[in-house]
Amino acid sequence: MRVLQIIGSVAAELGGVLEGVRMLSEDWSRDGHDVEVATLDAPGFPDALAFPVPVHTLGPRHTRWAYSPAFYPWLKNHHHEYDFVLVHGLWQYQSFAAWRALSGGSTPYVAFTHGMLDPYFRKRFPFKHFQKMVVWPWSDYRMLRDATAVIFTCDEERKLARNTFVPYSAREIVVGYGTKKSPLPIPEARRAFFSRFPELQGKRLLSYVGRLHPKKGCDLLIEAYAAALAQDDSWHLVMAGPNLDDWEKDLRLIASKLKIDDRITWTGMLQHEFKWGAIAASELLVLPSHQENFGLVVAEALACGVPVVVTNQVNIWREIEASEAGIVTMDTLEGIQEALTRWNELSPDLREVMRENAVECFEKNFDIHIVSSRLMRTLESFSRAPNRHQSLVLQS
Repeated sequence: MRVLQIIGSVAAELGGVLEGVRMLSEDWSRDGHDVEVATLDAPGFPDALAFPVPVHTLGPRHTRWAYSPAFYPWLKNHHHEYDFVLVHGLWQYQSFAAWRALSGGSTPYVAFTHGMLDPYFRKRFPFKHFQKMVVWPWSDYRMLRDATAVIFTCDEERKLARNTFVPYSAREIVVGYGTKKSPLPIPEARRAFFSRFPELQGKRLLSYVGRLHPKKGCDLLIEAYAAALAQDDSWHLVMAGPNLDDWEKDLRLIASKLKIDDRITWTGMLQHEFKWGAIAASELLVLPSHQENFGLVVAEALACGVPVVVTNQVNIWREIEASEAGIVTMDTLEGIQEALTRWNELSPDLREVMRENAVECFEKNFDIHIVSSRLMRTLESFSRAPNRHQSLVLQS
């Protein structure tokens, strides 16, 4: 199979969606498929040059919509060279241009929404939602309507997507999502992290790994940590992630007012062995998000045998709860605080059981090798698939 993946950018700091594109590309290439990526990045973009498969940089982008005059003509002229096209994400020029170039043509395309139809954004950003409603009927609605399939990472995401915009029409398929295990042995990853942050050696680490953004609930975590664990000097909070939205100063102010400045380490963005080491060195990883389509770092923690605390706004919370691989709570201060207190009061034996459950949960639900094989089988079998508007939940 020859597959083209379309994404707005391959900038490393974009996190989960890009990591999914990277891992699918690597897995499919390993299995003998030809995989390429098209982006709106400018030619010569360093992260594109370092990507593991060929990247067509068709930018630079202009305006907040990320318009690029070179993208549509290139896709119109080259789409016939591919067996399938995967369009990642909504609300930027690449999804609209992909619809223009591919709708009604000979090359099937599938759309990966990555949680961008979640009703959370309607409540959190009502004016932006109104703007999207205005353009929806002639933009992403048509792209989803005409796609060979619209892919969701879990059934929770699929259900939420149906009630955000009208009209809505899509052939829905749930294929799952996942990640790989640490490329380094866990002890080696830990050593790499502690070599960079030696002052954390011997601490009980409570960690957040991800971009610092209000949607992620980082403020709740800091306040809950102060209330539930900060009185115990053995605990230390690690906040690891890029400050893309300039929110870190507000979070540091919260920590200062709570007098726990010296109990938090701000690492900035961590990559490669340092990111895996931060996860593997943690006793508990917390993702206190108000909305999370998947939460790739949660799957990475489970792969390392690290239990998690997640809110019931992280769409894979049901799998975690069913596997007893962590603690699921509400996205409130009280909920996060109660979850941290509950973990701290567990016996060592129960914590060990939860660590074992974490690995089993990952292997059963979130191993990218299983997910990528399932998705490729789906792409190969569309000629035998049911009618377009029937929903499918594909099991491994």
